[in-house]
Amino acid sequence: MLKEREQMEFVSGNILNRDILNGDVLNRDSLKGDNLNRNVLNRDSLNGDILYEDKEIIVCRKMAGIAVQTARIGEADMESALKNYLRTSYIGIVHRLDQLVEGILVFGKTKDAAAALSRQSRERMMNKEYYAAVAAAKPVPVKEKCTLVDYLKKDGKGNISRVTCPDEKDAKRAELSYEVIGTAAGQEQDMEISIALVRVCLKTGRHHQIRVQMANAGMPILGDNKYGSRESKAYSSENHVKNIALCAYGLEFAHPRTGKKMNFQIVPSGEGFRCFAS
Repeated sequence: MLKEREQMEFVSGNILNRDILNGDVLNRDSLKGDNLNRNVLNRDSLNGDILYEDKEIIVCRKMAGIAVQTARIGEADMESALKNYLRTSYIGIVHRLDQLVEGILVFGKTKDAAAALSRQSRERMMNKEYYAAVAAAKPVPVKEKCTLVDYLKKDGKGNISRVTCPDEKDAKRAELSYEVIGTAAGQEQDMEISIALVRVCLKTGRHHQIRVQMANAGMPILGDNKYGSRESKAYSSENHVKNIALCAYGLEFAHPRTGKKMNFQIVPSGEGFRCFAS
């Protein structure tokens, strides 16, 4: 169940409202139309994804397929779009999401605000919560809770991470907890699989951590061609899941100037979450 928190900032757009907060039910309207295929950013389209803005910060929704920052000429990214939207030469990147992942991001509009927010993120004072739609080879009980602790090693050349031994050079401890909040039946190539909606809370922040750890636990995320299993890839292809079914749906932090607790939530809009929509 999604818990309503004190001092939650409710804004227009796809932010969760009080009616949705009484259960983990996704809004089907958010899974229709242009929400699924928006890979071009301009001033007008970005305006619909602004969740909150003041003189110091701007909070927005990054759609799957959009990079946070890129050096590729002609490719849309959040940094360039926000600079254009705000008509400014500076926007402070505080934290990132993989290009194929959707979710909430906060940016600093001033260097002081960006530094304060980056400190919160670095010191694990910024709370981030995720939804993931996963494919399990065996049924998983609803409300199952589990903590995963692994050691991950990043391969920069291949842009991948893998689970390894604790004593391997450059191995870093990775921890997350998850709760199964819904299941849906799935079948692919005569093999029964269980599609589950899980809520994930990160304890550490490692490269591709959720994707790697969930796959290693036998629950690869739908749409993940890099870490997915044969069954999850086949199911994703058959059901037209083009992007990774992972959404950074919740973000909580202290305002860099006032210290006020800011809390935002959105409803996932990706194809992988369709079977859990109301």
